[in-house]
Amino acid sequence: MVFKQVRTLFLFMVFLPFLAYNQSVINPVEDVEIGVVEHLDEFLPDSIMLINENNEEVFLNDLIDKPTVLNFVYYRCPGICSPLMEAIAGVMDKSELKVGEDYQVLTISFDPRETIDLGIRKKENYLNLMTRRDEAAKGWHFFVSDSASIVRITEAVGFKYKRTGNDYLHAASVTVVSPDKKIVRYLNGMYYMPFEWKMAIIEASQGKSGPTLNRVLRYCYAYDPIGQTYVMNFTKVGGILILFFAAIFLAFLLFKPKKR
Repeated sequence: MVFKQVRTLFLFMVFLPFLAYNQSVINPVEDVEIGVVEHLDEFLPDSIMLINENNEEVFLNDLIDKPTVLNFVYYRCPGICSPLMEAIAGVMDKSELKVGEDYQVLTISFDPRETIDLGIRKKENYLNLMTRRDEAAKGWHFFVSDSASIVRITEAVGFKYKRTGNDYLHAASVTVVSPDKKIVRYLNGMYYMPFEWKMAIIEASQGKSGPTLNRVLRYCYAYDPIGQTYVMNFTKVGGILILFFAAIFLAFLLFKPKKR
């Protein structure tokens, strides 16, 4: 009887961390104020109007004819927007795929007060960081839009942000869309591995959706709106470690050789 109780407790403590993690993945929090709520396998809405670098009105869905990376920033951002776009420029330089041919990147300002002139200046700054400048100039496009279209597209992809004074609190993330306008992948953070970038684009070309590779980081990290970055959630991580070592200790007690 005691053996069965110990065994049950052992199994519970072994699998509790995985149950907690899986619950966070299967049922992500939908009411987050700042961050990303994934809408995998959903399609972009029609009639999202953007203003391109020629100051022309265009529709988002008309632009998507290949795997597309959507990048939401605001050009005056004093925080994570610049490191995020530098990371995008860096991974495009390192990737085997050709931007403009194999895929494209659309950077969209979610601040309706900004004009495309500012977007053009920002684009020039990031192109100057790249060795494959001419290639990126044809495949990395910058846009602004009106408030109604911005709300529709950010809600469609689950990009949550909050205005504070003249600035915004927001997360660092890009959304990968297939040629048929389906959301297939999210890449979070401000560093992208060339392999991760390549696989996301290749699978997008095939219309395959996939889980975010760093979903576990979202469980172990929390967004700090003041520092505008992700910080480790020591409560969650510490709880998992305690349960893990407790499970090992119980396993040792349960299965250690009995003395004759």
